[in-house]
Amino acid sequence: MSIVTKAPADAGAGSEPEADGAVQSADVAGLARALGYEFSNPSLLRDAVTHPSLMGLERAGRKSHKGPGIAYERLEFLGDRVVGLVVAQWLLERYPNEREGALAKRHAALVRRESLGRVADAIGLGAYLRLSPAEAQSGGRENRTILGDACEAVLGAMYLDGGLEPVTRFVREALASEIDKATPPPLDSKTTLQEWAQGRGKPLPRYELIERSGPAHEPLFVVAVHVAGMEPVSGSGSSKRIAEKKAASALLRQVGVQVDD
Repeated sequence: MSIVTKAPADAGAGSEPEADGAVQSADVAGLARALGYEFSNPSLLRDAVTHPSLMGLERAGRKSHKGPGIAYERLEFLGDRVVGLVVAQWLLERYPNEREGALAKRHAALVRRESLGRVADAIGLGAYLRLSPAEAQSGGRENRTILGDACEAVLGAMYLDGGLEPVTRFVREALASEIDKATPPPLDSKTTLQEWAQGRGKPLPRYELIERSGPAHEPLFVVAVHVAGMEPVSGSGSSKRIAEKKAASALLRQVGVQVDD
């Protein structure tokens, strides 16, 4: 299986809405080629790139469709579990002598949204998303959350269509460079801060959302972390989780602990 990393020539170009109101820049047949996999049931892949913003729009002639549903959310649910299984098995093979805790950190780094977003970028997934006109105009094709979720949905569709083998081949090729970076196991700043605080007899760190700004497709969150006996430290990011990690990292650096994120 070979992953095509070049986006389609018409990616990003404007297009007319389909009969059901969806806006799409490239046909899903191109996505199948980028995945290196031929779907027996192409409607699964079509569902996997259909954003929930279309839930209120009827898809003509699809009442007899036997797929998971009109939008990618159910396939995303499945794909998340499938990717987790594939990566877990891969890590067991690659690091046969490593303890569960270290494997869990590697696993978390490989299946997180940022890693899947890079996979989505590599296959040009944004161009294939089926979005409502409003979502397309608001920058949905570049939205990191949407791309990560849709990537999971696509892999869920691949699993339903062909089983675990094609998903395993794709994931191992797509994340090969990521797994090689995971030595030593990546440190999670929130976990490290929790262990640091508990080791000094302090209560668990508390995270407080200070501010949320920016447009819906590109939000900015500011979060402060509170640890007993210390001044709060803040961090910012495109999601609340990222902002919390940035805040934890900043506080850890203040006390002389270096982390990767």
